[in-house]
Amino acid sequence: MAFYSRRWFVGMGTAGAFVLSVGAQAAGMMATLDPDHDGTVSLDEAKDAASKLFDSLDTDHDGTLDIAELKGHVGAVTFRKADPDNDKTISKEEYLALVEMRFKAADKDNDGTLDAKELKTRRGKSLLKLLH
Repeated sequence: MAFYSRRWFVGMGTAGAFVLSVGAQAAGMMATLDPDHDGTVSLDEAKDAASKLFDSLDTDHDGTLDIAELKGHVGAVTFRKADPDNDKTISKEEYLALVEMRFKAADKDNDGTLDAKELKTRRGKSLLKLLH
């Protein structure tokens, strides 16, 4: 029989609370991204969420986002790839093209929708950064 310290159990309680918190957060994100409550996110639903985020990030209301406005959502390398005209900004059209590319990368079963399991993958999490 193994003996564990009281401190180990306290640590496990904290970790357990963190896991529950992350699970609740993921459920909340799914509810936000899945307005028809079918348990999946379609490309149209993802683009709708991305469009709303784009509008909220466009603080100067010029119809484009620069790297500073996208901080925390897109890194420098991805930004350059998403900016094919090299004007150092991303239009909503360019942003939605990036969302579609990441959506398709996360759609492992190619059914045109993402379920919670697909959103928890590395590629799904990459997409979620563009939606929240």
